Formats: sequence, C-alpha cells, structure tokens
Amino acid sequence: MKNTIFTGAGVAIVTPMNADGSINYDELGRLIDFNIENGTDAIIICGTTGESSTMTDEEHIECIRYAVEKTAGRVPVIAGTGSNHTEYAVNLSKKAEELGADALLCVTPYYNKTSQKGLVAHFTAIANAVKIPIILYNVPSRTGTNIQPKTAYELSKVENIVALKAASGNISQIMETAHLCQGQLDIYSGNDDQIVPIMAIGGKGVISVLSNCVPKETHEITQLCLENKFDEATKLAFKYLPLAHALFNDVNPIPVKEALNIMGFKAGECRMPLIRSEEAKIEELRKALDDLGLVGCIK
Repeated sequence: MKNTIFTGAGVAIVTPMNADGSINYDELGRLIDFNIENGTDAIIICGTTGESSTMTDEEHIECIRYAVEKTAGRVPVIAGTGSNHTEYAVNLSKKAEELGADALLCVTPYYNKTSQKGLVAHFTAIANAVKIPIILYNVPSRTGTNIQPKTAYELSKVENIVALKAASGNISQIMETAHLCQGQLDIYSGNDDQIVPIMAIGGKGVISVLSNCVPKETHEITQLCLENKFDEATKLAFKYLPLAHALFNDVNPIPVKEALNIMGFKAGECRMPLIRSEEAKIEELRKALDDLGLVGCIK
C-alpha cells in the first residue's frame, strides 16, 4: 500500500496578477492563508488554474518557492511540473523537489500527443528522476491525450507514482481505473461536479477550482464522503453545484479569477490569450455568488 499525499479538498490555486500582468505574490499569499484557514487540505501551485502555461521558467520556479515558504508545512504543497517535453518536465520536477514541494502534479503531454506506451515512458522518466510522490493528471479535453485504465495500472507499478487526478469526465473509465488499481493509485476528482460519485468508488478527494471561492464547504463535502455520509455530502454538493458550473462557463481560470474579484480578492485578470468573459457570463457568475452570499464577502 502506497502512502496517500492528502485526503479531502486540495485547491488548484489561481495565480493573482497585477494590472501590468506581473504576479501579485502578496495576494497569492493571502489566498493561500484563506484556503488553509478554511480547511483546505493541500495547495496545488502552478496547475492549469494557476496559468502555468503562460509563466516564464523563473516565474514558475518562484511561485513554487513562494508557495512552499508561505504554506510552511501547514498542508502539503503539490507543484505542477508537467510538460509535453519529457526532459523539461524532468528538470522542472527536480527543481520543485529541491524547493521543498511535497509532491508533483504531472499532466499528460499535450500537442505532440504520444501513445499509451509513450505515456508510460514519459511518466516513468519523471518518476525515476525524483523521490517525491507524483500525481498523474488526465485531462484529455485540454491535452488531446487520455490515460487509459490499463495504462494507469502499468504506471501504478512505479513506486512513487501514487495518484491520479481524474478530469476526463468519464465516470465509467474512472471506475475501471479504480478497479484495476485498487490500493496502488489514489484517485482524486478533477471536476468539482463529480466529487461525490468519484469518492463513492473510493476516491480520496478532489483537486478543486471551487475551493478557491468556498474552501470550507468543499472540504466539508469531501469529509462527509470520507465519513460515508453520502446523503449529506450530496445535499451540500447540490447547494454549490450552480457555482461549480458557473466557474466553468468560460475557459478556466477566467471565471474563477472573476469570481474572486467579485468576492473582494485582487485576483486580477488572466494572461492573454485568455481574456475577460462577456457580460452575460459574468452576470451568471455573479448571480451564483450572490445566491450564496459571497458578493463582496472579503474585506
């Protein structure tokens, strides 16, 4: 049995930006504290929601360093270090380990889409270069590459590949993966609207966009599942489902940064090519926040 990195709700934290597009580290620190103080179980830095694809190498490394230092051991810090270039991912993963990250989140190679055997070779090369645990990240809607259940099983044989962030949206595939990898690969929901069903088949929690806005409540959903209180978890998940959906009414992380701004944080805007949503989508988001009493809640 492999060690579990965390159980519950880990936040795929946004990277706040200043008006000039530079990273607002002070506000990043404020968001890290807000999440930890409200029960978030892990900080995931430099993931998709953190706009890692638009960061320079120096910014990527500095964000990991800052998150590790700011978190100061209160919860695990999981660093996004995936790439479509294996050597680059290896070097960034080694650097994240040096900086004190507790684990890595490694997305499937994108654009230059590899085979299933290529996925095994790619992730194994990263795993062999570091000692800290790795979470595989399967999000085929973004990458065009899908980790098949049998491939996940092969990768689960690697000692420090310990988990999968499952964001395929395909519950049947996730269930087959869970069946094949029992005890060898923890599964985290990669979609906030699938926390309960994935945890019902043994998932350990969620890597969450929703947690940016409501960390306490997202944590509570996962805790209820861990306590086998699935009826209560479902009721709470239903309450926050409209917000979870509104946070994806445009390309992530456009809506979640807008939501945080509406709440009172200084998340700023996304880096181009992502641009601010059209007004109708912002109004949908604002209504979902207002229905939960979250508009202007942060002073």
